[in-house]
Amino acid sequence: MEEHQQLLPVIRQIREDHPRMSAREMYRLIQPQHIGRDCFIAFCFDNGYRLEIKRAFHRTTDSSGVIRFDNLIAGREFTGINQAWVSDITYYRLGEKFFYLTFITDLCSRRIVGYSVSDNLMTEHTTLPALKMALSKRNSPKRLILHSDGGGQYYSKTFTDLTKAHKIQNSMAENIYENPHAERLNGTIKNDYVIPYGPQDFKQLKQMVKKAVDMYNLYRPHKALKGMAPAAYEKLLKENGNSFSVSLKKKRDLEQTPFFSSANPACSLRFPITSHAGKVNTNVKKRNKKQKSTSLLIELNKLEKTVNVI
Repeated sequence: MEEHQQLLPVIRQIREDHPRMSAREMYRLIQPQHIGRDCFIAFCFDNGYRLEIKRAFHRTTDSSGVIRFDNLIAGREFTGINQAWVSDITYYRLGEKFFYLTFITDLCSRRIVGYSVSDNLMTEHTTLPALKMALSKRNSPKRLILHSDGGGQYYSKTFTDLTKAHKIQNSMAENIYENPHAERLNGTIKNDYVIPYGPQDFKQLKQMVKKAVDMYNLYRPHKALKGMAPAAYEKLLKENGNSFSVSLKKKRDLEQTPFFSSANPACSLRFPITSHAGKVNTNVKKRNKKQKSTSLLIELNKLEKTVNVI
């Protein structure tokens, strides 16, 4: 039963990408192990994936024997790192073969703290290594919430044993609209990074995903982060006691820091240090020499509106 539940995230995403693809066609595409064609089709129907049912792909299973956790992040605001992580699994197709990408992201800073790349959907190769990576990098934070879409990999005994050992509160969404940040991240990493990189095999896919995570964490500006990249935003949070409020001086210093640096080993290309945002910051600096401190706040607000956010 658990092995069947692990197919749900992939089935859901295929149906989103191919709204009229039948269960029989999905079976041929995925070629899952441990389940025959007829059983697979029945499983799809039981979980609301009949083509005649509109918007059925929004459902998640709540059948007997399936563990469900409450949604612990709905309606809450998280203002510091390591308060809540969100996670999801997405697929990546190379030729006729499916591979699976699992990401865990800090909800406040948008930083990817753990990930995995696998050629199957087993918990031991998807959510488990991703969580172990995140816990190692974050030194096992206390009172943490881990939110997911409720796929089988997130309530398997192996996974819940690990969350219990680290006193992590498990949280689950009832539908994809309750896990939007994780869903959006999947699309960003696949469409903006991995697909353009063009991996040709499993080994290259793992290398390209690692590069994508580094590029995203270190350089990708976010409107929700005041135009900062996740790593830079976390640095400011830590300097301010993990508080959402950022001092004016530190905010100004960050805005004058270029997004790209050729010294970064994760970059395979040499990026110019100067940018449009850098030129604007230089002009602001010159003007600030002739203005009072109250004028500085006005200029920084104008600058924030001019910075292009990717």
